[in-house]
Amino acid sequence: MSEVSRRQFLGQSAAAVGALAAGATAPAKEQRRLTSGADQVVLGRSGVKCSLLGLGTGSHGVGHSSNQVRLGEAEFQNLVRYAFDRGITYFDTADQYGSHIYLRGAIKNKKLPREKLFIQTKTHATTPEMAWADINRFREELGTDYIDSLLMHCMTTRSWPVDRRPVMDELSQAKVKVWVKAVGVSCHGMEPLRAAVDTEWVDIDLARINPIGGASGRMDGTPEQVAACLKAMHEKGKGILGMKILAEGDLRTPEEQVRSLQFVLGLGCVDAFVIGFQSPRQIDEILQRIETALKG
Repeated sequence: MSEVSRRQFLGQSAAAVGALAAGATAPAKEQRRLTSGADQVVLGRSGVKCSLLGLGTGSHGVGHSSNQVRLGEAEFQNLVRYAFDRGITYFDTADQYGSHIYLRGAIKNKKLPREKLFIQTKTHATTPEMAWADINRFREELGTDYIDSLLMHCMTTRSWPVDRRPVMDELSQAKVKVWVKAVGVSCHGMEPLRAAVDTEWVDIDLARINPIGGASGRMDGTPEQVAACLKAMHEKGKGILGMKILAEGDLRTPEEQVRSLQFVLGLGCVDAFVIGFQSPRQIDEILQRIETALKG
């Protein structure tokens, strides 16, 4: 984040941050009676449940591996077990992160109950054949019969609902076979995000959202623009998952993090969100800051 953006953010009062979230019918904590990051939430019409807070496994790393994978298998597995013991059941992965087999190891070796987990992954498939191969490979790599949420990764054009229709149809067939419980997209850009609002096929949308917005906040547009799309999708019954809540780690101080959490929770349309933790200490800190944000 630029120093200008940081100063602007820190200069905002708590009321100003709250005003950015205007339009929600009631504070999120009242709507869903949220008390902690471990609370279970329902992702729209999909009916799938996950914890309010999720553990991401794709923080930027060196080469093709994420920072979480670079922890090594033993430390990764310990981190996942610690997150689960703190009530986190949402684990976000993707083919390109290289974290599938690491999560499989954590589930097996740390004896995590599969039925209590929400596992999300993502595909870059551009053809039905690629999609079908990914579905089968992902389930094998994750060591599970089904994937809770499978997203088409990083849509960048407004025409994606037409361009990727054959892939979407393949993912729908996987839902019929109960190999996948919910399908959706992650978008990079306001135009593909707006297209997701009007695409009935989408069960779940994974979106970048924080009070900074734009390039500084690692977002697709201004907070107001992105929030409008997410609220519209939520009203149509789509589950909304947030990412980049801390602007990809640029919001580092407790004050910055609490304000960002207050903004996201105050929108009333972000069902859950994922953060790329790398240590138990970070998990504890954010869980505490979520409680502070919910009380505020």
